[in-house]
Amino acid sequence: MILPLYIDPGTGSMIFSLFIGLAAAGTFALRTVFLKLRFLVSGGRAKSMDEKNIPFVIFSDHRRYWNVFHSLCDEFESHGVDLTYYTASADDPVLSMPYKFVHAQYLGEKNKPYAKMNLLHADIVVSTTPGLGVYQWKRSRYVKWYVHIPHTVRSIYCYRMFGLDHYDAVLANGECQVCQGKEIESMRPGIARKEYVVVGSSVMDSLMEQRKSAEKPGKSEKPIVLVAPSWGKSGILTKFGERFLSALLKTRCNVIVRPHPQTATSERNVLDPLMERFPEIEWNFDVDNFSVLNKADVLISDFSGTMFDFALGFDKPVIYTDVEFDPSPYDMAWVSDIWEFSALPKIGVKLEEADFDRIDEIISEALRNEKLQYGRDELRSECWANTGGSARAEYDYLVGKQKILDKTTENK
Repeated sequence: MILPLYIDPGTGSMIFSLFIGLAAAGTFALRTVFLKLRFLVSGGRAKSMDEKNIPFVIFSDHRRYWNVFHSLCDEFESHGVDLTYYTASADDPVLSMPYKFVHAQYLGEKNKPYAKMNLLHADIVVSTTPGLGVYQWKRSRYVKWYVHIPHTVRSIYCYRMFGLDHYDAVLANGECQVCQGKEIESMRPGIARKEYVVVGSSVMDSLMEQRKSAEKPGKSEKPIVLVAPSWGKSGILTKFGERFLSALLKTRCNVIVRPHPQTATSERNVLDPLMERFPEIEWNFDVDNFSVLNKADVLISDFSGTMFDFALGFDKPVIYTDVEFDPSPYDMAWVSDIWEFSALPKIGVKLEEADFDRIDEIISEALRNEKLQYGRDELRSECWANTGGSARAEYDYLVGKQKILDKTTENK
């Protein structure tokens, strides 16, 4: 008797990713051969668009990272320096910006953006996308320097494993991210050491500027609770789902649920039944989360970086759920002390599953807890450096590094 072969979902996902990666690598290899053959047939005289060297490139895999790059683009524009912005989103806000020196281009869907990026000729490529050289996005042999900008002030332990290993530099939000990155590197002697520069947080700086110009939300009769979970099996909606939302609706609060974008894409089997079961909840899917964060009084989440945006950028309390988080797919699996576990008690109140029936009381505690204010101030100094000056620091680093790279090339 032949027993059926069982493969658990995690292993199955890894095998599927492996096959996809091999297929993508084969496609890119064939394309490279084709370009080389075309070059030889032309007698070495013709140059393809891929062979045109570009000084500065930003690559964004989704429009939601516009808040990371907006101020940097403005900085290049104000200095009159050309910047190429490649995006994988057809509706990326950069495509409608009236820039003269920032040249935006939509690269197409699915694997088309990576096909372009894998053969790119450029001095410096800047991105928030982890997994360079690990998944379908490979390092181009024609790019001199890859720079990563974190899209949140939370720890960089939270990237999927090997997420930053193949970048050349990280522009950190604060010294804590520098320490985290170097700790991971010390455990992987086979990878090249990165250059770390503390520049501040463009995301938090943008939030600060938006808050200055935005209308202050009116006082609601009831506290507004925003639920902003992460996705995956450790997320609130997956782990607690109906029981958690039922308890929340029994409170004296107005409830808004903003699912993680990946939940709306890959976890419809979780999301759709909950939306049908709780039509009285306001379900928010805005691409820009500023408005919903601005009007909320308290935020409930699990392990999402939005907690730090909300607490430090909007100066409001958070409630974090007690989930059995599985660190195995992440870089945090390599370390013993995870930064978030010591940071969250400073800015929020813990919610355990056994306390769902008294969630109204926990919300009230978070709203009146004065100690959380001191905790928010402490964390700002730790993970949000150079307040208001991140874009200029990013620009100065990139322009200075490109000059060094140019000199190095000339001396070869």
